[in-house]
Amino acid sequence: MRSIPLAIMLKYVLTNCLHISFMVLLVLGCKTTKKTEHKVLAGVASTAAESINDTILGKGNTFGFDDHEYITLNPSLKPPSLPNTKDSLEEPSMVTEVDDSIVEVRLEPKSPVAKKIVENYLNSDNKEPNGHCLAVSKDRFEQAYKQVHGHLPYKDLPKEMASRFYTPRQVFNLLYVSASEKHQRWRSLPKKFRGKGNAGAIAYAGMGTLVDSAEIWSGQLRPGALMQVWRFKEDYEQVVRGTDVKKLDPYGHSFIFIGYVRDENHIITGLRIADQGFQSYRPLIPRDYEVWWGVNLTI
Repeated sequence: MRSIPLAIMLKYVLTNCLHISFMVLLVLGCKTTKKTEHKVLAGVASTAAESINDTILGKGNTFGFDDHEYITLNPSLKPPSLPNTKDSLEEPSMVTEVDDSIVEVRLEPKSPVAKKIVENYLNSDNKEPNGHCLAVSKDRFEQAYKQVHGHLPYKDLPKEMASRFYTPRQVFNLLYVSASEKHQRWRSLPKKFRGKGNAGAIAYAGMGTLVDSAEIWSGQLRPGALMQVWRFKEDYEQVVRGTDVKKLDPYGHSFIFIGYVRDENHIITGLRIADQGFQSYRPLIPRDYEVWWGVNLTI
């Protein structure tokens, strides 16, 4: 029996190993694991902005995703460096003891739509539907709006929202998904609301009031408020100015605020949120993101 040359044998083994490795990576890459492998929107590429239509967040759309695995999955809750002040809102709240040192404070929403958002979430049998964070938060907002007003919010958008390039509905959707691009079309949208995602879109539509980071962590968010956060301030600033998000590769997160978590001294230590299941299993804390924006609904 003739022996097989060593070089040929090594080539055969190497080829098969690479083939097996590729198949393993393919399987692992297609597998999704809740909370640890979920990807969240960074922004929509300029090509998406160029082809924008009234169903930008409809089924079948894809977005740019980025990795959130940097976040500690089980962080210890430590009080942020904030003034030792109680919540300034006067409406009655529900205080629930979570453990010996943490309490959750849930204030009643002022807005009928915000109240319906929270009500729908608390009554839902599927609080973590997976999918894209923007699509999930937008669906929750639109569903509650329609239940309260009988139609979707687009019908009530002011005509003044239209830009040189877009209709009011397109402007709303572009701001909602932070569809940053270098073209002047993005910069034709008001800078004050760019990069603020759902909060910017809703505030620009006159349906809510913006809440910045200092206000958020001093207790001024209302349950049902929509939120957009960014991991890095530098990325957020570039998105506001207009950038190619494919090259920048930033990421943010879109969700709904449910209530504050406070320690035994009534100091805010975290936010209870509703998202697609990525982070809603634990309170968010200040160090999770560098940029925080919210919008208290007024409709």
